[in-house]
Amino acid sequence: MKFFAAIAALAVAAVAKALSPAFSDCSAGVSTDISVTGLTLAPYPLCIGQTVCATITGTLSNPITAGSTLSIIGRYLGRVVYSDNHDLCTVLAASGLPCTVNPPKSTVTACIPVLSSAPASIPVALTIQAVNGNSNLIFCQSATVTAQNCPV
Repeated sequence: MKFFAAIAALAVAAVAKALSPAFSDCSAGVSTDISVTGLTLAPYPLCIGQTVCATITGTLSNPITAGSTLSIIGRYLGRVVYSDNHDLCTVLAASGLPCTVNPPKSTVTACIPVLSSAPASIPVALTIQAVNGNSNLIFCQSATVTAQNCPV
């Protein structure tokens, strides 16, 4: 019986490890163009040199327009260890959702590569921020994430 309990505990731990981290709002009271109710990453943990997709759910209140940017900053012990920037409309178009993205869109998925410079196997405080073409903050979300070297 103990053997089966140990196997069940390992299975639960493996499933829990595969869950996307819990993201929280980092907009610091600034009004945002989307009220985020959830953000998930797949696959998780992140695979260095491979694609990760972020799915954001919430309520879009203003259109996402040309000139929008996506910024990803990772910190470890307070130091920047990862930085990546994208044209948000290019990323969205590659995922089948070209700009202008109009309200009331409730789910947006965008996929980008995890850069080879990502540190492996350490907890990184990741901040994902999108700024609209009109300079409004679309969203800011943060979580502690881990990347790893995965088989290709």
